[in-house]
Amino acid sequence: MKFVTDLISAQDAKTEKLTEAGSADTVALTPSGDETPTDSMPPESGDQPLAWAPIEPAPKKKRLGLWIGLGVGAVVIGVGAASMILIAPGTTVAGIPVGWMTPGAAADVISAHVSETEVTLTGAGDDVVLTGAELGAAVDASALADKAFAEHPMWNVGAWMGEPVAGEIALDPAVADTALRDAVPASFEDPVDAGVVFDAATGSYVITPSATGTGVDVAALNEAFIDTIAEGGKSFEFPGGPAEAAPAVTDEDATALATSINTMLGTMGFYLGEERTVPVDAATASTWFTVVDDDGTLRIEADQAAIQATVDALPAAVDRAPVNATQIVDSSGKVLRTESEGVNGRALSDTSNLASDVADKLEAGESVFPISVTETPFSAVTLLRKIDVNLSSQTATLYENGAVVRSWKISSGKAATPTDVGNFKVYAHVRSQTMKSREPDGSITETPNVPWVTYFNGDEGFHGTYWHSNFGNRMSHGCVNMPIDVARFVYEWSPVGMEVSVHN
Repeated sequence: MKFVTDLISAQDAKTEKLTEAGSADTVALTPSGDETPTDSMPPESGDQPLAWAPIEPAPKKKRLGLWIGLGVGAVVIGVGAASMILIAPGTTVAGIPVGWMTPGAAADVISAHVSETEVTLTGAGDDVVLTGAELGAAVDASALADKAFAEHPMWNVGAWMGEPVAGEIALDPAVADTALRDAVPASFEDPVDAGVVFDAATGSYVITPSATGTGVDVAALNEAFIDTIAEGGKSFEFPGGPAEAAPAVTDEDATALATSINTMLGTMGFYLGEERTVPVDAATASTWFTVVDDDGTLRIEADQAAIQATVDALPAAVDRAPVNATQIVDSSGKVLRTESEGVNGRALSDTSNLASDVADKLEAGESVFPISVTETPFSAVTLLRKIDVNLSSQTATLYENGAVVRSWKISSGKAATPTDVGNFKVYAHVRSQTMKSREPDGSITETPNVPWVTYFNGDEGFHGTYWHSNFGNRMSHGCVNMPIDVARFVYEWSPVGMEVSVHN
């Protein structure tokens, strides 16, 4: 290795000398290594042969400036990329700083801050400390963090130090109440809610009054919790002594529901169309439902089994056979009067879901329960009525469809004032009137308060007679005298247009 080193050193030295001389002659080397001296270059001493050593490559240029530039560029790119995923500096959520954070990290910080915030209960609270976690403090941290990033992204310089992002922090009422009761039991005396019950004596619903109690005000504690965090704090004090605790259900609340229920009782029942076919009385209704206090809210709770017992008895109240219509007609079939209206028969339809439907309606505050029926049409029955007056036998006989209904003795017109013979029709009814009759000598006889007059021929008619009882003999001025009860029967039995036959 020394040989090579020396060659390199010699070559470098020679090259340097040649460079310094500038005009020095070039020395030629023979293949054998012998050097032929010239006039300008004497031979070197020694017998060592000469050979060319490899020339080292020129050293590379250093690029420190380039590497510094690349580093700064990478930093700039990194900062730019970070600005796309971070929340802007100066951003707060519900008072909690979240600048320079990703939404995920911000959500963790928000949750932790809320959970770790402490309240010291003073006074009767004996300085007991409770955390947000123990009070059931909750906040939608993920949604708020996403909102903060959406409204205040770091890349938007205009959003830096922007308006705070509001966030709702809520204590769980049940969790907070339990924790506070454990911490300061002496501060709690439960209030009594007003209620609604049935009063059998009045057949209506009445209220049971409410009563106030004491406790730690969870709503006020929640506000203080929110305010503390909003102001950047993480601990605060709150009175642990008893404050008035109002009932969840007031007397006014209970009165309103009782009034509504009593109004329902006035219309409660099973309806066919607009008709309340089967009314439900208050006593029965009171077995169907009760009023319960559901976490401070009064509501109606129905008993489907009790309702079913009434539903099972409905057919007896709803079902009926058809009632035929009765019409009085004359010989031509013309209807003179409807004696009774026809009524369709009916049978209750399927009620398998009725009790459940009624329960649902009651709980919704409704009192009308529709039912459906299958109807059987009624038929019409016609009655052909006639009155036959036999002057010879002094009788009046009532016929219906050819059958005798009743027959009585009468007093028709005397020989001087006979009752006309012929076929007539009833044309008027008069409950009572004063009658005037002309005597054969021309004088006028006046009879007041003649009852139950049924006219069939001019001024001739059937009527009650209170001035004699000589029936079966001719006694009148042309009318047909009858006992008062018989005259009333004829009056009510004979429609206008009914046929009357008078003969000897």
